[in-house]
Amino acid sequence: MLNITPRQLDVFVQTALHGSLRAAAVRVHLTQPAASMALAELERQLGALLFDRERGRLHLNARGRELLPRAQELLERHAELARFGQGDVQALAGELRIGASNTVGNYLVGELLGSFVRAQPQVAIRLRVANTDTIASMLLDHALDVGCVEGPVAHPQLELKPWRDDRLRVCAAPGHPLARKRSLKPADFAGARWVLREPGSATRATTERVLAQLPPGETVLELDQVESIKQAVAAGLGIACLPEVALVDALATGRLVALRTPFLDLKRMLSLLLHRQKYRGALLEAFLGTV
Repeated sequence: MLNITPRQLDVFVQTALHGSLRAAAVRVHLTQPAASMALAELERQLGALLFDRERGRLHLNARGRELLPRAQELLERHAELARFGQGDVQALAGELRIGASNTVGNYLVGELLGSFVRAQPQVAIRLRVANTDTIASMLLDHALDVGCVEGPVAHPQLELKPWRDDRLRVCAAPGHPLARKRSLKPADFAGARWVLREPGSATRATTERVLAQLPPGETVLELDQVESIKQAVAAGLGIACLPEVALVDALATGRLVALRTPFLDLKRMLSLLLHRQKYRGALLEAFLGTV
């Protein structure tokens, strides 16, 4: 009969998420030898190694990857049982790991998290900001509880739930030749110099869809931050297609101008991204209920 404890599962989960026993020990408030013993006892009871050991790092093997979502679910259910036993099932606590693509994480984080943080002040929010491909990969690895991304993600293990509409704008420096034209048409963009986001970004994918509607141009820079692109465009290095919410300050101060392009489809949907195998306990359901 197995006698696996929540502490052993917690050590396993934290080791899987952080890649080392030292980091896991800190997270679960154990000494490193005690954490190592807990993990070794878990592996002994299961009769299988859960990690590949390589140069001091621990990497989940196939058995470990299979166990991870189950262990996370057991820990969440254990916390819910503890709250039930204390007669306070509404008082949520713990940690919620949220991934946000760059537009959401840098410009809409208040809208995404504000209501939940105000309603559940005891919950620790761990926010990771990265491009859409990275957020999707982390969800597939069970390193995040939920993501909020800018573009479509097609993977059978991931579920996409619409959150809110978003719009991009083509922007340029005030002195750019296209900014001085009263009326633009697609042919005016022939040979245009573009500053793009990096591959893997949803903004990059939308921009490529826009470029397909225009005559060929030239990519002069690829940058992984919207603010860097705004600086490059303001310096006259090229034009860009960026989220409208990211341009508010630059448009208000006249540092950039938005080109009138009614012939382009610049709408998109921001979405919540969830792993289909992820246990949606009280903590996650409470968050989803606020967005």
